[in-house]
Amino acid sequence: MFNWFSLDYVYYPVSGIMWLWYKLFGVLLGPSNFFAWALSVMFLVFTLRAVLYRPFVKQIRTTRKMQELQPQIKALQKKYGKDRQRMALEIQKLQKEHDFNPILGCLPMLAQVPVFIGLYHVLMSFNRTQSGFGRLGLSVDENRRLPNYFFSATDVANFLDAHLFGAPIGASITQQHGIEAFTVFSRPAVAAVSVPLMILAGVATYFNSRASIARQSPEAAANPQTAMMNKLALYVFPLGVVVGGPFLPIAIIIYWVSNNIWTFGQQHLVFGKIEHEEEAKKEEDLARRAANAPAPGAKPVKGRKNAAADADGAGAGDASEAAEPGPQPPDSGGAGTNGAGKNRTPRPGARPAARSKKRKR
Repeated sequence: MFNWFSLDYVYYPVSGIMWLWYKLFGVLLGPSNFFAWALSVMFLVFTLRAVLYRPFVKQIRTTRKMQELQPQIKALQKKYGKDRQRMALEIQKLQKEHDFNPILGCLPMLAQVPVFIGLYHVLMSFNRTQSGFGRLGLSVDENRRLPNYFFSATDVANFLDAHLFGAPIGASITQQHGIEAFTVFSRPAVAAVSVPLMILAGVATYFNSRASIARQSPEAAANPQTAMMNKLALYVFPLGVVVGGPFLPIAIIIYWVSNNIWTFGQQHLVFGKIEHEEEAKKEEDLARRAANAPAPGAKPVKGRKNAAADADGAGAGDASEAAEPGPQPPDSGGAGTNGAGKNRTPRPGARPAARSKKRKR
């Protein structure tokens, strides 16, 4: 029964997606087959990561934008170091100008936290015979008769029966309670299955961290805080996966391995796509500059406004030249007129000639 005052809004979707994949692989491999359940966990991860693909791309773009803005942010921190409020306002203004939201860089990682919690709870709820904090302490028969969210009581029994060489998929190396719920349980077999998965999970975590660090800008890598986080990502996190593996069920370790495999492939795909876009943009900018640049040995072309002004000036000059009279031929008539009877232009300093009275008459 759905409880709105609990995390059922996480548990039901997670169990529903896993149930769909289990039904598919259960038909192909068998309802109590170890690999049917393992593949259902893996494809639960792949489904959720596919849903989070666009936010992941946004996270990568945000991270790269953060690296590009680091010099400007450092300059603002240096300028307004004593005025914390003004520094925060200026940094927010800078982020707004570049359409940059640092929260989006953490969104995909934060979204995976409830998924992991939901999967862990659903997997542990297949075996409710354990006692302690948050455990029901049911009997073996009661546990097999009760459903588990989307999974029916028959599905619960099939999960408890699924094992690989005596290693139940829901068991851990250090498990002490609830062992009687499994049809078969062999601790050496659980260790033989879990240890290789733990090592694989640690190696995958290391290479994922290494790939992310290799794509950092030199400015970001030089930051002391970033350098410390890089060391944690390279050495502490992978080691933590290996050390914590004995306390986790095999299904959870499979989840971790699958998540890291998906992340490794998705990182290469997304980074390759973004780098291709950036290269195309650089080539486009270079082509635009080359198209606007003058030919070798040619004078730069004036702007449109200057060209228009020159055209207007040239037109006005042509009109004034057309209106200005050209040189007159020498006078062949009287003192005041030329041979055609037209007025002559007086010489500089000379008095204008009087008009002829005969012509007036």
